[in-house]
Amino acid sequence: MHPSFVKPPQHFANPAVFLVLAGLSLSASAFQPLITDDTGTQGADGNQIEFSFNEDRSRMDGNTDRTRAFPVVYTRGLADSIDVFAGFSYIRIRSGTPGGDASGGGNPAIGAKWRFYENDESKTSLAIKPEILYPVSTSREREGLGTGKTSGSLTLILTQEVPFGAVHVNAGVIRDLYRDTLNNPNTTTTRASIAPVWDVSERWKLALDLGTESARSGGSSVRTDFVELGAIYAPNEDLDFALGFVRSSDNDSPHTTTNTATAGVTWRFQ
Repeated sequence: MHPSFVKPPQHFANPAVFLVLAGLSLSASAFQPLITDDTGTQGADGNQIEFSFNEDRSRMDGNTDRTRAFPVVYTRGLADSIDVFAGFSYIRIRSGTPGGDASGGGNPAIGAKWRFYENDESKTSLAIKPEILYPVSTSREREGLGTGKTSGSLTLILTQEVPFGAVHVNAGVIRDLYRDTLNNPNTTTTRASIAPVWDVSERWKLALDLGTESARSGGSSVRTDFVELGAIYAPNEDLDFALGFVRSSDNDSPHTTTNTATAGVTWRFQ
């Protein structure tokens, strides 16, 4: 799971909070440490647990917000090409705005991934990933820890194997729904991203993740571009350690620039 980089309209009291929340939504069970997911699944009766730590530092108009998130995602393979997953995260915010600090659980999430197309000759595969976010309480929504109504996302995934490794492409849409729509208008976000991954050695992979998001809320629109550098070390086929650094910036005024460090562990078992 990884942070996202959509800045909400300026009436939100704590922009960094919503940067993290959007990313937890779309990136559950993603290919750590990337924001872009791949078409890989666990296989029938396969299991996977992902633990990660994400730390954001966002600057807007002279204020700095720091957000830490601790997501956990469990994935189960129902068939060779179908996964289901469930995730939860603990979030802690330290805001540059007085009274903006908060901590607590974010939106619990469930979802699935179905790899519906696979061509062995061309090494091309396609998958679709729907996800549902369960609402948090009114007080947690007010603190910026989640959405107060059931929200969700849908992502189309392409993976193309190439001589140096693989290239992953995502196109998705997120719908965030709030109880307090006067202060937090419902938001629709579209995202497109591409991530080439290099197989440096049997144990090491290096990745570049590039993407853009557009969020529409309350009649306004904000576009955010992001770039990530990542590394994955696999001491064996069942265990991965991942590190990533992400930088993003939007086209709003004043701009928000966010730097994110992410570290994660992925464990696969039968």
